[in-house]
Formats: sequence, C-alpha cells, structure tokens
Amino acid sequence: RGGGVASAGLGGGEPENVLAATAALGAVWAIGYTTRLRRSFIAREMEQQAEQALGDERLRIARELHDVVAHNLSLIAVQAANAAHVRSPEHAYQALEVISETSRAALTEMRGLLGVLRSDADLAPSPGLDGLVELADRASLAGVRVSLDVRGDSVVPEGVGLSAYRIVQEALTNVVKHAAPAACTVTVEVTPSLVRIDVADDGPGVKELGVGHGLIGMRERVAVYGGTFSAGPGENGSFRVVAELPYR
Repeated sequence: RGGGVASAGLGGGEPENVLAATAALGAVWAIGYTTRLRRSFIAREMEQQAEQALGDERLRIARELHDVVAHNLSLIAVQAANAAHVRSPEHAYQALEVISETSRAALTEMRGLLGVLRSDADLAPSPGLDGLVELADRASLAGVRVSLDVRGDSVVPEGVGLSAYRIVQEALTNVVKHAAPAACTVTVEVTPSLVRIDVADDGPGVKELGVGHGLIGMRERVAVYGGTFSAGPGENGSFRVVAELPYR
C-alpha cells in the first residue's frame, strides 16, 4: 500500500510539471518574439532616419550650390557686359579683375560644398557674419554701392551665421540682377536671441520678386529657425528684404 500511494502521488504531479514547462517555454518564446519585433522596428526607424538625413543633406547642398552659383555668376555676367561696352581699357581691365576674383571665390566655395561627398575632404569653415564685408565689397564691384552695418556681437551659432550670410548674399544678388547700378543698405542686428537682417535698395528694379529658388531658399532658411521673412516694395520705390532668425 505504501508504494502504491507514493506512485499515485508522483503520477498526479506530472501534469503540473508539463503545464509549468509549457508556460515557461511560452514565456521564453513571447520574450524572444517581442525582442525580434522591437529590433526590427528599431532597425526600420534607424534606416528611415538615415534616409531622411541623406535627403536633408542633399537639399542643403543643392540650396548652397544655388546660392553660390547664382550670386557669383550674376556678378560675372554684369562685369562681362560692362567690359564688352566700355571704351576705356582701364575700366575693361577692372571688370576683368572682378570676374577673376569672383570666379575664384565661387570655385573655392563650390569645392568646399562638393567636398562633403568625399570622406577625405578637408572642408573650410562655412561662411558667416564675418564674411559679410567681403560679400558687400564684391557686390560693390558689380555696380551696387553697399552700405553695411553689423550691430552687436557677431558670434552666433554656425548654422545661424551661415543662414544670415546666404540671405544677405541672395538679397544682394537680386539687387545686382534687377536694380544695378544702385545703392543698397544692409543692416544686420545681432542680439543674444535673434539675428535681424534688413536689405533695401533704391534702384528701379522689379517691384515684386517671383517664386524662384532664391526667394524659396531664403524662406526655407528662416523657417528652419521659426523666424519671420518678408520681401517686397519698400519706401520710395525701393525693394526690401527683412528676415529674423531666432536662435535661443
């Protein structure tokens, strides 16, 4: 009898052991399945982020190339036309010198931008507020008398400085293309939380810009920082571009 009772007790415990083992295996499988799903989700998310970053970088390069090419080629075109029509050899040589300097500057910037496509590129610093003086000088050589006034500390985040530089560059490009010869005032006010840009000319150029890449590019740069942008006729028939870039 004693052996029979022991045997019956052992036999009664076997279903419980099987259920416990089954539950343990189910829990392990569930954990593994959940882990695989999570890893797959993370991998897809990382891939999407990489694709988004690549698209953003391509858009940035395209926008930078447009600004560089449009600005410098506009200056070159104006000076080439001047050289073709002037009677004085001295003025012709001066125009050719501007073309030479402008083309070298454009090539330098384009090499820097295209260098991001190479892993071994030695990139130069991006232009910023410190480059506005040279930018104004180049526009002056193209027949636009630029009065530049930078107020406040010129030390701002690199992206903000680059955006401010490109906005001024595009605004001056429009003055060269549509209003030269003209006078132009460029006021850049830097505060601890904002960069405000005001570019106005007194030339007889167009009263309203179209929807070209230049205007779109300026709006996009401002939108990145949640700022404000306006471009249109100013006082006394002038054309005015105003942009605000908050950064803190």
